[in-house]
Amino acid sequence: MTASSAMPPAAPFFSLAVACCDIEPYLGQCLDSILSQPFPDWECILWVEESRDATLDIARAFGARDSRFRVFSGPRTGSCSVSRNKGIELARGEYLLFLDGDDTLAPGALRRIRDRIAARPGADLYPGSLVLRHDEPGHDDFVRDNFPPDPPAELTGPETTLLIHRHRRNATYAQVMSVVYRRGFLVDEALEFLPGILRQDCDFYPRALYLARRVVPLRETFYVYRRHPGSASTSAKTIDHFDPHWAAVLRSVLAFHARVSRDPAFDPRVADCWREEWLRWLFVWFLPNRVRAIPRAKRLASLSIAFPDGFSDLEALAAGASLPKRTACRWVERFVRHPFLRPAAECFFALYFALSKLRRR
Repeated sequence: MTASSAMPPAAPFFSLAVACCDIEPYLGQCLDSILSQPFPDWECILWVEESRDATLDIARAFGARDSRFRVFSGPRTGSCSVSRNKGIELARGEYLLFLDGDDTLAPGALRRIRDRIAARPGADLYPGSLVLRHDEPGHDDFVRDNFPPDPPAELTGPETTLLIHRHRRNATYAQVMSVVYRRGFLVDEALEFLPGILRQDCDFYPRALYLARRVVPLRETFYVYRRHPGSASTSAKTIDHFDPHWAAVLRSVLAFHARVSRDPAFDPRVADCWREEWLRWLFVWFLPNRVRAIPRAKRLASLSIAFPDGFSDLEALAAGASLPKRTACRWVERFVRHPFLRPAAECFFALYFALSKLRRR
């Protein structure tokens, strides 16, 4: 058989997309956890962003060791988004998992997931759960699962959004890495991560969850999420990172709501869920600690990222909110648009948060 007539390799069952940048101390453990899986029908796409350490060398060593590791490299972008988008683009498997290169898969996870999928094949999303593990002493492992103990065997995306919201009051909480995706679904819906930002999971997951036609909860803890001082999630908690990155997320999710809510079949209960969560994110810019810690000009610059084309998307989401929240949204708009009203907006929110605290007592 000539090279031109050779059959292409069979598509694997799983594609694992691993984001890598400056993770020399951890990448070997991550890739060993994949290599040791007893279920062999997988490929691993390693997208290595320009690193200051030996991350790329380690990735290439695993690629030389096993051809199922496919190694690619690109410029440094500051987040996992490009790596994950490249994973979607380059994957050949039917089902796709995202990993960060400083995390690991639980032993035997791929076989257990395959068996669960075989029982209900072809769903768009298979959400599982993850173990949060701290490198620093004094922290116990913690299992994070968005679902109640006995969820339905199968749901639509909007049904899943509402179920998680009832269970956790936070249906858009990032669960990107503890979900198995049907790659065809991601491609058909043109789902991508926002490039260059941290907390991009909080934009990607609610959109993917809503658009999914079939969601099958796995009831399986398969992902081990490592929290260490240099991790992206730790960096994202700092004030300098939080505001502009959340602004980009808000811009995207508000536009998404404005688009899908025009569908006659849109369930307004989903909007209620998003409204509760996303307006809470918006009002963070005016929390007393941020007003004290971040200069007004800096808060304004980051908040303006969320509203580059005006406030119509925010108005669409806020239309069904309570009167206090609708009023708060108007003060956000005044803060951004009217320089002389910015001190008044900060005073309004000081009163808003004080009254909210009293109501919770």
